[in-house]
Amino acid sequence: MTTGTAPQAPREGRGRVLTVAKIARLAGVSAPTVSRVLNGQTGVALETRQRVEAVLREHGYRRPGGASSIAVLELVFHALESLWALEIIRGVEKVAREHDLAVVLTEMQGRLTPGRAWTEQVLTRRPTGVIAVFSELTVAQQSQLATRSIPLVVLDPTGEPLHQTPSVGATNWNGGLAATRHLLDLGHRRIAMLSGPTEWPCCRARLDGYRAAMDAADVPLDPELVRISTLYVEGGLADGRALLRLPDPPTAIFTANDLQALGVYEAARLDGVRIPEELSVVGFDDLSFTRWSGPPMTTVRQPLERMGATAARMIIELAAGRPLEQHRVELATELVVRESTAAPSEC
Repeated sequence: MTTGTAPQAPREGRGRVLTVAKIARLAGVSAPTVSRVLNGQTGVALETRQRVEAVLREHGYRRPGGASSIAVLELVFHALESLWALEIIRGVEKVAREHDLAVVLTEMQGRLTPGRAWTEQVLTRRPTGVIAVFSELTVAQQSQLATRSIPLVVLDPTGEPLHQTPSVGATNWNGGLAATRHLLDLGHRRIAMLSGPTEWPCCRARLDGYRAAMDAADVPLDPELVRISTLYVEGGLADGRALLRLPDPPTAIFTANDLQALGVYEAARLDGVRIPEELSVVGFDDLSFTRWSGPPMTTVRQPLERMGATAARMIIELAAGRPLEQHRVELATELVVRESTAAPSEC
C-alpha cells in the first residue's frame, strides 16, 4: 500500500504515455519496483533505484508538484557556524557522491526542531533519507517520515534517541576521561571544566568523564571550577575570565569543544596569563585551527568526517531495505597532545 498522491503517468513524446510497464522494461526491473521508486518507498537497491530514475529523467518525467526525480539526501543542522559542521558535511557529501546522490542542506538558525514548512518540503521532495545533526525531530515529524518510508538517522543527538531511531555519535565519556587524566598525569589538581548544556548527552558525557577521572585520582571537585557554558568562543571567553579571576584560579581548563578553548585562549591573553606556562588548556573536536593556534592546542579528536560518512551509509542501507548491523554507532575519540598543556608551574 502506498501513501500520498499517486504519481501521474509520464509522457513520452507527443501525447504518448510512458507506462509503468515500459519504464520497467527500459530499466530492466519489475513493475512493482518502478511503483516503489515512483512513490518514494524503501526496499529498492540504490543501483536499481538510480537506473529507474535515469529512465525517468531521459523521458522528461517529473513527480507531481514539480519535485525533481533526482535522488537526494537531506541534511539538517541546527546551526552552521563553525568548522565542526563543515567536517560532517564533508563526510556526508563523500558518501553521497559515491552513490550519485545530491545533498540538500537545511540550517535552522539555532533552533533545534525543524518547523512545519521544512516538514512539508521534505515530504514533497521524498529524499532517499534524512540526517538530523544536533537536531530534534518531534515524534510527529518522525512518524510522518516513517509513513512516507523516508529513513531517518540522528547524528550526535541532543536528546536520548527515541525507540530504535538509528544514531551516530562518539565516545564522549572516554574523551572527557582521557583529557582529564592527561592533566592529572602532568600534576594538575586545580582542573576546571567548561561544559556545554548538560541536557545534551554529548556534553553530559564529557562532563561525567571529567568527574570520573577526578574521582579515580581522589582529587576533590571544587564546584566553582565547573561551569555550564555555551559552545562558542564567547562562552569560553566569559567563563574563562571568571575562572582566571577566582581567588584560587585553576592551573588547567578542559573545555567541551575547541571553540570554548579558543575563548579561554583569549581570556588568558587579556589577563596576561601564559599558556601553557601558567595555564594548561585542552579542547574537544580537533578542528583544523587547533594545530595553528598559539600555542598549538591539545584536544580530543572527534572523528566528525567519519561520523557524517557513517550516517550517510546507514541511510543508504535503510533506503535499500537492508537491516542495520547496529542502530547506535559510537566512533572512538583520541587525545591529541600538542603544546597547550604542561606541568603546573609550582611542580
